[in-house]
Amino acid sequence: MFLPQILRATRSHFPTLRKFSVRSASSVTNIPYVEANIKKDQELSKTISNEITKITTLSNGVRVTSENTPGHFSAVGVYIDVGSRYETPQTLGLSHMLDRLAFKSTKTHSIEQINSILESLGGNIMCASSREAVMYQSAIFSQDLSKVIALFSDVIRNPCITLKEVEEQKQTTLYEIQEIWQKPEMILPELLHTVAFKNNTLGNPMLCPEDRLMMMTPQLIKEYISTWYRPERMVLAVAGAQHEEIVELAMKHFGDIPRSPELNAHTILPFTTPKQIQTKSSLYKTITTAASSLFNANSSSIFTANQKAHYTGGSLFLDQSIPHTHVYVAFEGLSIHDPDIYGLAILQMLLGGGGSFSAGGPGKGMYSRLFTNVLNQYNWMESCMCFNHCYTDSGLFGISASCRPEYNHHILDVIAQQLNSVTRFDHGGVTQSELLRAKNQLKSSLLMNLESRMVQLEDLGRQVRVLFVYIWVYISDYIRL
Repeated sequence: MFLPQILRATRSHFPTLRKFSVRSASSVTNIPYVEANIKKDQELSKTISNEITKITTLSNGVRVTSENTPGHFSAVGVYIDVGSRYETPQTLGLSHMLDRLAFKSTKTHSIEQINSILESLGGNIMCASSREAVMYQSAIFSQDLSKVIALFSDVIRNPCITLKEVEEQKQTTLYEIQEIWQKPEMILPELLHTVAFKNNTLGNPMLCPEDRLMMMTPQLIKEYISTWYRPERMVLAVAGAQHEEIVELAMKHFGDIPRSPELNAHTILPFTTPKQIQTKSSLYKTITTAASSLFNANSSSIFTANQKAHYTGGSLFLDQSIPHTHVYVAFEGLSIHDPDIYGLAILQMLLGGGGSFSAGGPGKGMYSRLFTNVLNQYNWMESCMCFNHCYTDSGLFGISASCRPEYNHHILDVIAQQLNSVTRFDHGGVTQSELLRAKNQLKSSLLMNLESRMVQLEDLGRQVRVLFVYIWVYISDYIRL
């Protein structure tokens, strides 16, 4: 209930927010259609172009996007619409395992040959999974563009997933989970999602639960890949190359993936209305056992991997012997497609914050509210920072803080005061100078980050990936009306 109040207040303070222009997925829909002039073995769909960003859809549904910005090297990525939010009790943790098994043996290359290719390419090549995507990314010299796309195609389409490889990654993943659990700043955001979206979608853990880890088999992983690695869920993105060249390479390496017969292009598995799920209450001993306890995999549980995110809210208290108390207070935020997302992003910059030992300077957040009103006022506060997690159909917005245990009874009051202050119109409310500073910080942050090839690539791939999800959900909602 508190976040709508904040947004209503910020709309009054920020009357020009809607005029703030940033790169958004939905803005691509205004780009005129231009006939593609590339014809190969299969006919291409139409190409979208705004002179800088170009998007072509292959006949099987694979989307190819590029920005030919100048530079000495290129960045390439394949983004697949699969992640922990789509997992069921039977497949919990598989996205985490997939990124650990990314560059192993394939049907055409042994693991030694794959490692040799990676070494010869150099650069930065990696795979990562998130709640809504699995990302294969690289930054390489432009002359190696075709080699990297061929490599990505091979590891995505032809993985062997041997028993030996799976067993090795089980041990590595177990060690990783145990290490992360020792770091509150890494594990608490994970727990926050688990509580905020209890028993559904965005509440699924990104880390593979420990008890599920031991149940991973090559067959289960292969079935998961065949279910979700579909052409209409894939985006090939490139920064720093000619679009026509990229389309040709995409046709060669991804164009022959069979189109899903039961789905039209870009019809991402439809979201369904959230249904009641049986729950279990348990004290979380670790993130892994806690995540598993949220799901009851028996036949009486109703769970679909395609449902829309359903915010439940809740609270969780962990009694552990650590030097500082860490607190996260969050509200349901906005999806990436919500027009108010720009206002919320500015509000995040305005609140800002950081750690007690953050480097100073106007561009380092020193003039944000949490820095001036919290970190500079309370010497017992170790950190205080605003966060904003955005997803395709929901989000989380809030403040995290840490302090010495003897001040536990003060920390929530301080957080509540800061959230309340931005809704006020009298003394203590948002000033015009604060607004201008926050807007400029957001603009400069966006533009300066895009100077990085890898950030530009991820921005391009992620926005094209979510664009058609948004269009489908919008059309579905319109039809229901």
